[in-house]
Amino acid sequence: MEFTEAVNRRRSVRKYDPNDPIDPDKVKECIELSTLAPNSSNMQLWEFYHITSKDMLKKMSSYCFDQSAARTAQQMVVIVVRKDLWKRRAKAQVKNLKEVFGDKPKNEQSKRAKFAFTYYQKIIPLAYGDFFGIFGYIKYAIYWLIGLFRPIFRQARKSDMRIVAHKSAGLAAQTFMLAMSDIKYDTCPMEGIDSLRIKKLLKLPYGAEINMVISCGVRLPEGVYGERFRIPFEEVYKVV
Repeated sequence: MEFTEAVNRRRSVRKYDPNDPIDPDKVKECIELSTLAPNSSNMQLWEFYHITSKDMLKKMSSYCFDQSAARTAQQMVVIVVRKDLWKRRAKAQVKNLKEVFGDKPKNEQSKRAKFAFTYYQKIIPLAYGDFFGIFGYIKYAIYWLIGLFRPIFRQARKSDMRIVAHKSAGLAAQTFMLAMSDIKYDTCPMEGIDSLRIKKLLKLPYGAEINMVISCGVRLPEGVYGERFRIPFEEVYKVV
């Protein structure tokens, strides 16, 4: 369908039709499309857990407080932030750059290649590297002083980089939901969850974080709670 149609069709659906199953392969295709979402420095610090088994769905529903969007879901997708994988993702970027530009000595590299290699080999470690949050505050103080004289990136602390990773995961989540809407499947992003229990259920490592859980299915008419309400556009739209 047309993009505007998919955007307008997408609603947070709280009740799904038990007699209208959805194809897990099609949901998987929508997840694959979500990996094309824009993300900070193309680091792709995310993972997607596609839940299809009845047993897992029942447990997930409990950890989503048995809200109707979870209880009636045919499938679920858990968006997981993997900021802890930044070193592995940076290495993957460097490997790709060597394939794109060739594995040449620095003095033979183009200006663009030098910048790209420097970015992933030096700037990314500077941005993501930390030691119990201490290094982040040191960077923050240094950047604040530099910022007195010129524009500079200020999100230097561990908590700042965590927000950056979650924003990227949120972009992937929205891309997934729009892809689902395009094939007339429905979704509901849920933040009312017990993230710790879900993390244990999925056997996620310490550094992983749950961004959101998205329930999936085909809507029942009563699954959409009334007409869409939005604050008047003139209130949120500012021309500068």
